[in-house]
Amino acid sequence: MSTVLIIGASRGIGWELARQYAEAGERVIATARDDAALARLRGLGVHQALRVDVADAASISGLAWQLDGEKIDIALYVAGVTSHGDATEPPTREAFDTVMHANVLGAMQAIPQVAPLLAPGGRFGFVSSVMGRIATVDNSRAWVYRTSKAALNMAVVSAQSAWPNAIMVCLHPGWVQTDMGGGAAPVTPEASATGLRRVMAALTPADRGAYIQYDEQRFDTW
Repeated sequence: MSTVLIIGASRGIGWELARQYAEAGERVIATARDDAALARLRGLGVHQALRVDVADAASISGLAWQLDGEKIDIALYVAGVTSHGDATEPPTREAFDTVMHANVLGAMQAIPQVAPLLAPGGRFGFVSSVMGRIATVDNSRAWVYRTSKAALNMAVVSAQSAWPNAIMVCLHPGWVQTDMGGGAAPVTPEASATGLRRVMAALTPADRGAYIQYDEQRFDTW
């Protein structure tokens, strides 16, 4: 039995990952930001449901304390929010802060708290987006969101050298039918989570810093 930590399991892909890992008999620790989501997670039979809001620095800074010396085999940072608008107008400070706190700062605050708790060869995956691939950008839609995911990719790759005990990777979950992806998206949360679990299970030390899609396709991050 592996211990799996899922940061951002309130809904969508994170919730589905928690469900699948728990159903597979793994020891799941999952975070959510409100009582209703925590209750749903407990209903799945997770080992522990922790209140954490990744967009709130005071909340996520207590993650290590809540984990209380756990040894983690697999960790996944799934939390994130999107943004609208493009580069024809500057973003508001509020919109910028909301996206950057959830997508980037939350991850950067989680890494030094979770990485020391990873078992040797432990795996830490971060859900990113193809919109964070700098080389393929041909428009400025979701400008702040694109910027945040590019920054997340850099944060993960940069942190890897500081934590050689871990295998850190960026993950693309596909265009998923969540409140973020919309009903027209071709990938279900179930299919995305199944694929991401398969990717995480297959990681080796040679994959450190890699960028891998849920269907195991590999990307050049930049």
